[in-house]
Amino acid sequence: MPAINFFEENISYRLKNKKALRLWINETIKAEGFSLKELNYILCSDSYLLQINQQYLNHDTYTDIITFDNSEIEKVIVGDIFISIERIRENAAKYNITESDELHRVIIHGALHLLGYKDKSPVTKQKMTLKEDFYLSKRGFSKGLQ
Repeated sequence: MPAINFFEENISYRLKNKKALRLWINETIKAEGFSLKELNYILCSDSYLLQINQQYLNHDTYTDIITFDNSEIEKVIVGDIFISIERIRENAAKYNITESDELHRVIIHGALHLLGYKDKSPVTKQKMTLKEDFYLSKRGFSKGLQ
Protein backbone atom coordinates (compact mmCIF):
# COMPACT_ATOMS: atom_id res chain seq x y z
CA MET A 1 0.00 0.00 0.00
CA PRO A 2 1.40 3.46 -0.89
CA ALA A 3 2.54 5.47 2.08
CA ILE A 4 2.45 9.17 2.81
CA ASN A 5 4.16 9.76 6.12
CA PHE A 6 4.50 12.87 8.24
CA PHE A 7 7.42 13.33 10.65
CA GLU A 8 8.76 16.10 12.87
CA GLU A 9 12.43 16.98 13.30
CA ASN A 10 13.68 19.55 15.77
CA ILE A 11 10.18 20.98 16.33
CA SER A 12 6.88 20.10 17.93
CA TYR A 13 4.03 20.59 15.46
CA ARG A 14 0.55 19.11 15.34
CA LEU A 15 -0.45 18.54 11.73
CA LYS A 16 -4.21 18.54 11.32
CA ASN A 17 -6.33 16.43 8.95
CA LYS A 18 -3.62 13.93 8.01
CA LYS A 19 -6.10 11.52 6.42
CA ALA A 20 -7.57 14.24 4.18
CA LEU A 21 -4.06 15.52 3.33
CA ARG A 22 -2.97 12.02 2.29
CA LEU A 23 -6.03 11.61 0.08
CA TRP A 24 -5.49 15.03 -1.56
CA ILE A 25 -1.78 14.41 -2.22
CA ASN A 26 -2.45 10.94 -3.61
CA GLU A 27 -5.24 12.26 -5.88
CA THR A 28 -2.84 14.93 -7.17
CA ILE A 29 -0.18 12.32 -7.97
CA LYS A 30 -2.70 10.10 -9.77
CA ALA A 31 -4.14 13.05 -11.72
CA GLU A 32 -0.64 13.72 -13.11
CA GLY A 33 -0.33 10.12 -14.34
CA PHE A 34 2.04 8.92 -11.63
CA SER A 35 1.70 6.30 -8.93
CA LEU A 36 2.82 6.61 -5.34
CA LYS A 37 5.13 4.22 -3.57
CA GLU A 38 6.36 6.28 -0.62
CA LEU A 39 6.40 9.95 0.25
CA ASN A 40 7.76 11.36 3.49
CA TYR A 41 7.05 14.88 4.66
CA ILE A 42 9.45 16.00 7.37
CA LEU A 43 8.28 19.13 9.19
CA CYS A 44 11.26 20.82 10.77
CA SER A 45 12.86 24.00 12.08
CA ASP A 46 14.71 26.63 10.07
CA SER A 47 18.04 25.53 11.54
CA TYR A 48 17.43 21.87 10.65
CA LEU A 49 16.52 22.73 7.05
CA LEU A 50 19.46 25.15 6.76
CA GLN A 51 21.78 22.32 7.77
CA ILE A 52 20.30 20.07 5.05
CA ASN A 53 20.59 22.90 2.52
CA GLN A 54 24.25 23.38 3.39
CA GLN A 55 25.14 19.70 3.56
CA TYR A 56 23.36 18.38 0.46
CA LEU A 57 22.90 21.38 -1.82
CA ASN A 58 25.83 23.63 -0.81
CA HIS A 59 23.41 26.53 -0.26
CA ASP A 60 23.88 28.71 2.81
CA THR A 61 20.37 30.15 2.84
CA TYR A 62 17.12 29.57 4.65
CA THR A 63 14.33 28.05 2.58
CA ASP A 64 10.80 26.81 3.13
CA ILE A 65 11.19 23.46 1.36
CA ILE A 66 13.73 20.98 0.03
CA THR A 67 12.60 18.00 -2.04
CA PHE A 68 14.61 14.82 -2.59
CA ASP A 69 13.49 12.54 -5.41
CA ASN A 70 14.44 8.96 -4.52
CA SER A 71 12.50 7.34 -7.37
CA GLU A 72 14.20 4.61 -9.35
CA ILE A 73 11.25 3.83 -11.63
CA GLU A 74 9.77 6.38 -14.02
CA LYS A 75 6.31 7.68 -13.02
CA VAL A 76 6.60 6.12 -9.53
CA ILE A 77 6.92 8.57 -6.64
CA VAL A 78 9.42 7.90 -3.87
CA GLY A 79 10.64 10.99 -2.08
CA ASP A 80 11.42 13.01 1.01
CA ILE A 81 10.15 16.55 1.40
CA PHE A 82 11.52 18.74 4.19
CA ILE A 83 9.42 21.76 5.19
CA SER A 84 10.42 24.52 7.59
CA ILE A 85 7.43 25.36 9.78
CA GLU A 86 9.15 28.62 10.79
CA ARG A 87 9.32 29.69 7.10
CA ILE A 88 5.67 28.65 6.63
CA ARG A 89 4.61 30.86 9.54
CA GLU A 90 6.72 33.79 8.34
CA ASN A 91 5.48 33.52 4.74
CA ALA A 92 1.85 33.19 5.84
CA ALA A 93 2.18 36.45 7.77
CA LYS A 94 4.06 38.11 4.90
CA TYR A 95 1.40 37.17 2.33
CA ASN A 96 -1.50 37.67 4.74
CA ILE A 97 -2.84 34.11 4.39
CA THR A 98 -3.51 31.39 6.91
CA GLU A 99 -0.69 29.16 8.09
CA SER A 100 -2.72 26.18 6.89
CA ASP A 101 -3.09 27.59 3.36
CA GLU A 102 0.65 28.29 3.14
CA LEU A 103 1.50 24.83 4.46
CA HIS A 104 -0.82 23.22 1.89
CA ARG A 105 0.76 25.27 -0.90
CA VAL A 106 4.24 24.13 0.10
CA ILE A 107 3.10 20.51 0.56
CA ILE A 108 1.71 20.40 -2.98
CA HIS A 109 4.72 22.38 -4.31
CA GLY A 110 7.01 19.60 -3.11
CA ALA A 111 4.80 16.94 -4.69
CA LEU A 112 4.82 18.87 -7.98
CA HIS A 113 8.63 18.87 -7.96
CA LEU A 114 8.51 15.06 -7.72
CA LEU A 115 6.05 15.08 -10.63
CA GLY A 116 8.61 16.88 -12.79
CA TYR A 117 7.62 20.52 -12.38
CA LYS A 118 10.41 23.08 -12.08
CA ASP A 119 10.52 26.64 -10.75
CA LYS A 120 13.95 28.01 -11.65
CA SER A 121 12.92 30.30 -14.52
CA PRO A 122 10.04 32.79 -14.65
CA VAL A 123 8.18 30.61 -17.19
CA THR A 124 8.53 27.36 -15.25
CA LYS A 125 7.74 29.13 -11.98
CA GLN A 126 4.53 30.52 -13.48
CA LYS A 127 3.50 27.04 -14.70
CA MET A 128 4.17 25.59 -11.28
CA THR A 129 2.21 28.33 -9.51
CA LEU A 130 -0.76 27.69 -11.81
CA LYS A 131 -0.58 23.97 -10.98
CA GLU A 132 -0.35 24.77 -7.26
CA ASP A 133 -3.44 26.97 -7.54
CA PHE A 134 -5.28 24.27 -9.49
CA TYR A 135 -4.58 21.54 -6.95
CA LEU A 136 -5.20 23.85 -4.01
CA SER A 137 -8.68 24.41 -5.47
CA LYS A 138 -9.14 20.61 -5.43
CA ARG A 139 -8.74 20.41 -1.65
CA GLY A 140 -12.52 20.38 -1.46
CA PHE A 141 -12.47 16.76 -2.68
CA SER A 142 -10.68 15.89 0.54
CA LYS A 143 -13.07 16.81 3.31
CA GLY A 144 -11.56 18.85 6.10
CA LEU A 145 -8.79 20.63 4.20
CA GLN A 146 -10.40 23.97 3.47
